[in-house]
Amino acid sequence: MPPGGSVLGEVRAAAARHDWARSYEAADAARGFDDSALEAERLDLLADAAWWLGRLDDCITAREAAYRLYDDLGETRSAGQCAVWLAEHHAFKGHAAIAGAWLRRARRSLEGDEDSVAFGALLLREAEMAHGRGGLDVALAIAEQVVQLARRLRSFDLEAEALQTAGRVLIDRRQPAEGMARLDEAMLFAVEGRLGPYSTGKVYCSMIGACEDVGDYDRADEWTEAAQRWAQEHPFSIFPGVCRVHRAIILKRRGALREAEQEAARACEELQRSRPVTSASAWIEVGDICRRLGELERAERAFAKAQEISGSSCAPLALLRLAQGKVEAADAIIQACMERATAPLARIDLLPIGVQVAVAVGDVDRASAAVDELAELLDAFDSPTGRAALGAAHGRVLLARGDPQGARVVLLDALSRWQELKVPYEAATTGTLLGQAQRECGDDEAATATFRAAAALFDQVGAGILADGPAPIVAARPRPGGLTEREVEVVRLVAKGLSNQEIATALFLSVKTVSRHLSNIFTKIGVTSRAAATAFAFEHGLMERGRTNE
Repeated sequence: MPPGGSVLGEVRAAAARHDWARSYEAADAARGFDDSALEAERLDLLADAAWWLGRLDDCITAREAAYRLYDDLGETRSAGQCAVWLAEHHAFKGHAAIAGAWLRRARRSLEGDEDSVAFGALLLREAEMAHGRGGLDVALAIAEQVVQLARRLRSFDLEAEALQTAGRVLIDRRQPAEGMARLDEAMLFAVEGRLGPYSTGKVYCSMIGACEDVGDYDRADEWTEAAQRWAQEHPFSIFPGVCRVHRAIILKRRGALREAEQEAARACEELQRSRPVTSASAWIEVGDICRRLGELERAERAFAKAQEISGSSCAPLALLRLAQGKVEAADAIIQACMERATAPLARIDLLPIGVQVAVAVGDVDRASAAVDELAELLDAFDSPTGRAALGAAHGRVLLARGDPQGARVVLLDALSRWQELKVPYEAATTGTLLGQAQRECGDDEAATATFRAAAALFDQVGAGILADGPAPIVAARPRPGGLTEREVEVVRLVAKGLSNQEIATALFLSVKTVSRHLSNIFTKIGVTSRAAATAFAFEHGLMERGRTNE
């Protein structure tokens, strides 16, 4: 065997090139050094390579062995750094208790060595744990302490990670502008190429996730291209998988549904062993994207997979249940989600769904209370997407209360906000509500134009909803609300503005039969007017692809 230093030199060189497969192969082949110091370093390098290859269990096994050797050798700084990494690895797996135990062991190892990068890394993990427990003031104070330590030590990796930690805490402290500014500062290091691969990935993913949380899609677009370039250079790493989940959400918002589905599906595959909790989030995204595409059976399977991994239902599943006409099931799901969610940003995401479900079950008071809570939260977290969602939710409630004129005003504003944000699916959905309000106000011309514009947007994103023009329903297309095929035909003609007599003529039915169908339709989909049935038709993909002529 070549001298140990020479062998490890090859491993180090492969790692420096980010050739993790070669680094792992060389480190694994060199096992069994008699020199404990060399063997500890070999195991540490093996753990690094295993982590980047997504082999997290192998990574933990190697890192634990390296820790024991460093500890036996009295190399407390290296042992402490290993313990910090082990806390990080177990946190990735969702093992919070084990992660906490390793952090306590790291603190013992690093006692008296506070002026080191390893101690700064320990502090950051402690800040993250405090953040997770809701101790925002404590977490922010620790992160700021690490920023100063990193600057003294001239450690760009440590400084960038500390800045992103501080940024995320500030966002949760209802200081989004200050938080995003810290994240921008951290991103500068990454863009300049001054960070190692781990810190680069952590900062990229944190930034994209923060943009998603606060609804700053323009900022996300600025950084996403750079994140993709980085991910392409590290195809076997964990971070691209995590980043892909955030990337999928941003693509979904932008209306690139098929591309979003591909990103989310890749994340499912990349994270299934290394980070199952995030893999569940990726499956949720697949499910929600499929729902938007009208592929309800595929959505059902994806949500089932997410539930199998996480053990709980998710809010987007409530929207699928609505599309399936299972209103009570949707209500049970969203209420359980609301009980679990305490973080303000999480509730901002959930409340618009809660409004939609509450209106569907006829609990307008609960829907109104949810709108009030959303407005209060947005006074602190002034998210552009949150404001648009608030307008749409408020419009729903006003329509349910029989105030189409008030609804028209707020929905016009909400639609304008979605259009400014370039979020087409939400703009189309809001457009269907606006069309309903306009029709109930007696402005049929404006309603027709609004429904057409909404249908064009749905078609643009591939959601399977187009403007009017009678055409047969595609048999394979799912029928939401438990409607029969004949009821779908009736509701489509209602959406075109036809009277009962005109529908009867078009479908060769009696007017009495059409009236009976309408009564059944209204009961099944939980509406009380033709305008509401029209909105339902557009929201749930019942308008067939094809003609746009009147």
